[in-house]
Amino acid sequence: MNKAGKILTKIIATIAAVAVGMCSGTLAGNHPLHVQASGRPVAISSCLVSGENVICEIKSSSVPSSDDGKFYVYADEVYEDGPTGSIVAKVDAGTAVSASFPLNYNTAQSNLSRKFLIAVKRNGQMVQVSDEHYITNPEALAAHAPARMDRGIKGILPDITKVSGGQLEELGIQQVVYNMDVDEICSAQGVAGAVAYNYNGQTYYFSGSRLADYDATVKGFNNRGIQVTMVLLNGGRNPYASDLLHPLAREDGFSCPGYALNVAEAAGTNHLKAIAAFLAQRYDGTNGCGQVDNWIVGNEVNARTSWWYTNSTSLDFNVNIYVKAFRIVYNEMKSMNASVRIYNSIDQEWNRKSNPGSFLAKEYLDQFNYYINREGNIDWGLSYHPYNSPLYDPYAWNGPAVWVKNNLSTPYITMQNIDILINYMHQRQFLNPNGEVRSISLAEIGYTSSFGTSEQEASIAYGYLKAASLPDVDAFILFRQTDDAHEMESHLALGLYDLNGNKKPAFEIYKNLGTANEAAAKARASEIIGMDIDQMISQNIIWTRGGNGVVQ
Repeated sequence: MNKAGKILTKIIATIAAVAVGMCSGTLAGNHPLHVQASGRPVAISSCLVSGENVICEIKSSSVPSSDDGKFYVYADEVYEDGPTGSIVAKVDAGTAVSASFPLNYNTAQSNLSRKFLIAVKRNGQMVQVSDEHYITNPEALAAHAPARMDRGIKGILPDITKVSGGQLEELGIQQVVYNMDVDEICSAQGVAGAVAYNYNGQTYYFSGSRLADYDATVKGFNNRGIQVTMVLLNGGRNPYASDLLHPLAREDGFSCPGYALNVAEAAGTNHLKAIAAFLAQRYDGTNGCGQVDNWIVGNEVNARTSWWYTNSTSLDFNVNIYVKAFRIVYNEMKSMNASVRIYNSIDQEWNRKSNPGSFLAKEYLDQFNYYINREGNIDWGLSYHPYNSPLYDPYAWNGPAVWVKNNLSTPYITMQNIDILINYMHQRQFLNPNGEVRSISLAEIGYTSSFGTSEQEASIAYGYLKAASLPDVDAFILFRQTDDAHEMESHLALGLYDLNGNKKPAFEIYKNLGTANEAAAKARASEIIGMDIDQMISQNIIWTRGGNGVVQ
C-alpha cells in the first residue's frame, strides 16, 4: 500500500531542487526554539508515572537564587516554551528534591504527553532554570501488554491481491509493513458510519469504513501468523483532519506525499494525542480488530521535501517538531499497549544528499538522539532503509566505491556496510534506558531486476543473510511483492512478481532463505557472486567497483 512512485520521488533530484527553490527564504529563524541548555543550573533527572501521580526528581549542584526559595514545576504543551503552561507543583528549592502532582490521565488536563520544566520566581518574574523533561514510563498505565508476534526477520511490503491465495505463507513471510495515512482515517460528527472516541475530555471521530478496511487487513495478516508494522503518514488531504497539518506545511501550497504533523497548535496536538491513543487501543490484539506490534512515525523523515514537509530548511527546527510528534505518539501508544515498539525512520543517505531538500541521515539521527537524551530517554527504535546507491544499482554485494565506504565518512550506508550503522548505535549515548542496543528495523529495502534477474536473486540473498547475521536487526522487509509500473520507469523493478503476476527467480531464493532449504539459496547466490556467500558475510568482505554505479 506504499505510494506508487515512492522510490521515484527519492531519485529525481531536479524535482527536489524546484521544491527547495519554492521554500527559499522561509527559514525557521522566525520560529525561535530553546535548543541549547545554556548552562541551566537545575536538572530534572526523571519524570515517572506512579499510580495516579507523576513524580519528578529534581537535582541542582547550586540552588539558584529566588524571591521565595521555591521550585515551580510547569507543565507545558509541546507547542509552549518557557514558564508559560500550568504550574502543577511547588516545592522547597534544594539540591535534591521530589515533586509530585496528579497525572490527570484522560482528562482535559492530562499531563501524559506534556513536557515539564522548573522555574524560580526572581524579581517577581518566573525564570526557567532547567531543561524540559517528559514522562518516560507511559507503559505503567497500560491495561494490556499482549505477547508480541516476533517470529523472525523475513518481511515484505505485501501486494494485497496476493494474500488470500497463500502466497505469503509460501514465501515464509514473518512480518509485513503497511501504510496508514492518519488524516485518511479521520471523520466528523454526522458523517455516516463515523466512529466516536472520547479522549482527554473531547470527542473525536474516525471513518468507520476505513477502519473496517484496516481491521480486515491487520486481522488477515495476524491469522496467517504474520507480524504487522504500521507506518503513520500524514497525507494532508482530508478536510476532517486539516488541523493535523503543521502551519509551515500549509503556507505555500507545496505538494508532496507526506507532511509534518501539527505540534504547533492546540487543535492539532490534541487531535494527534487522540489518534495515537485510539490506534494503539484498537490494534492491541484484544478488541477483535487485529494486532499491530510496531508503529513507525513518518517515513524517511530526513527527506523533508518528500515525507516530512515544512517550508523551513533548518535541521534543528524540523528535528525538533518531529521529536515532539514522536513523543506524543510514543507516550499515548505505550500508555495503551505496553508491548508496542515505536520507531523513527531515516533513509540511507548517511553523509550525502541526492535531494537538496533533504537532511543528511546521520545528522538527523544525531539531533534526534540529542533531544531524546536531553528531555528524557525512552526506548525508541530505529527504522532504517539501506537501499543500494544509486537505488537502481543491481549489486548489493559490490557497490560503487565512490558511494560505499567502510568508515563513518561513507556517503551511503547500504547492506554492504550496514555494520557501520550497527556499531554506531552501540555507542553509549544511543543506548536505551536499560543500557541496551535499540531495536533496529530494516523496514524497507529492495533490489531491481531491471538489469538481470540473477543480480536480484543474489542481492536479496546477500541482504537477507547479512541482516540475519546481526543480532540487533529485528526486521528485513523487502520492498515490494509485485513490481510497480511507475517505479519501473526508473529501472526499479523491485518485486518478486512481475507486472503480469509471474514469479521471478528471486521469489524462489527468498522463499528458501531462513528455512531448511537455505543451503540451496546460498549455493545459488554464491554461484552468481563468484564467492562463497557465507565467507563473504562472516568475514565482512566488502567488494567495491569503480565508477558511480550507473549500469550501462
